[in-house]
Amino acid sequence: MTVFWEKGYEGASLDDLTRGMGINRPSLYAAFGNKESLFRKVLDRYLDRFGARMQTALGRPTARESVEALLMGVIEVSEPGTPRGCLLVQGALCGGDSVEPIRLELASRRKALEARLRVRFEQAHEAGEWLPGGASDLARYFSTVLHGLAVQSAGGADRAELAPVVDLALRAWPRQGGKAGGGAGD
Repeated sequence: MTVFWEKGYEGASLDDLTRGMGINRPSLYAAFGNKESLFRKVLDRYLDRFGARMQTALGRPTARESVEALLMGVIEVSEPGTPRGCLLVQGALCGGDSVEPIRLELASRRKALEARLRVRFEQAHEAGEWLPGGASDLARYFSTVLHGLAVQSAGGADRAELAPVVDLALRAWPRQGGKAGGGAGD
């Protein structure tokens, strides 16, 4: 997982992968079939491991607190031994036509995360938390900010540089009356 996370799908060579797993090529092929199959299994493991954090964030009392927890979670220091950023973003940043199925897979998984945000916003609205109708647009906006923070983090930006971005993004949170600028007391 770490090799793909650091190098992306296309950048991770079979030598990198076998060295990272401490196995030889025949063992990799026997266990996983090919690089693409291995990558898909890595994505499943990544989402199992880090998806719990998203679920915890989405379970916050308000949708705004959920979004803040998600955004701040991206910029907090990663677990020891894990790269910065997001595998779902890093894995797809470059590549030729031969990796189109992987780009599509990653896009699908990012869309699924966006859909989870949309559902959270719809639930908040139904629970009486005031949100205007555009749950899909709001989910797309905060998903885009979330992934942008992951790219910046992977590029070396630290918490001090990215926390103001989170603050600015949260100013776009809709207040009662439909205008942006929602704060903690709105």
